[in-house]
Amino acid sequence: MKKILLLFSIFIFTISPLVIAKNEGNATMGKKKIELRISEPDAEIFMNGRKIGTGTALIVVPKEDCVVILVKKETFLTEKIEFCNKKEIEKLPKTHTVQMRLDDSYEATTYDENINRDITLKCKNIDKDQAWKLINQILLTYVDVIEMTDKETGYLRTRWTSKTYTQNTVRTRFIVKESSAEPLVFKVKLVSQQSEQAQSNPNNDQLFKDWDRVLRKYNNAVSEFQVRVK
Repeated sequence: MKKILLLFSIFIFTISPLVIAKNEGNATMGKKKIELRISEPDAEIFMNGRKIGTGTALIVVPKEDCVVILVKKETFLTEKIEFCNKKEIEKLPKTHTVQMRLDDSYEATTYDENINRDITLKCKNIDKDQAWKLINQILLTYVDVIEMTDKETGYLRTRWTSKTYTQNTVRTRFIVKESSAEPLVFKVKLVSQQSEQAQSNPNNDQLFKDWDRVLRKYNNAVSEFQVRVK
């Protein structure tokens, strides 16, 4: 009996590596390799959510499977490609080149260090009535609708205005607050936010986050307040 068990153990030990090797071979058989090249050499390449390279990468697509490739670089649109290694789908290429496109939301905006922070306006030469009238006049050259205004408390807020792009939506608003009556001081904030998605609802706060860029039409707004309201 012991002799039979010993022979059986030797048989299992001998055959197991062969079975494992065969299974591993079956798992890799039929895989396809694609050399991916990006027009921007510093663009990051992700496969199924994991970074696999910069500028170039070797894509391995298992048999009867698909992989999703994302190519990312700031100021450029994110490119998404899906490669499928399946019989019913057209044969995969050996090489594939991605020509990245400029992000139109970047082209329509400019960086501004004064965005999304309070800018102090000290009124030394005008009273509150004059300052309030001037603030409203300036705002109405940039926006069409003032959503909330209260002269007594010195609070004013414009409605969100939004602009949508290929892969982004940018929303903008002004907020004005009286921070001191004596001396008379107002604070103005130009709020600029992005959703990184096209066609986002500008009233859905959860979709947006602050952005240090602003649409070019508002580029001189803060400096105009600083020059005229004083």
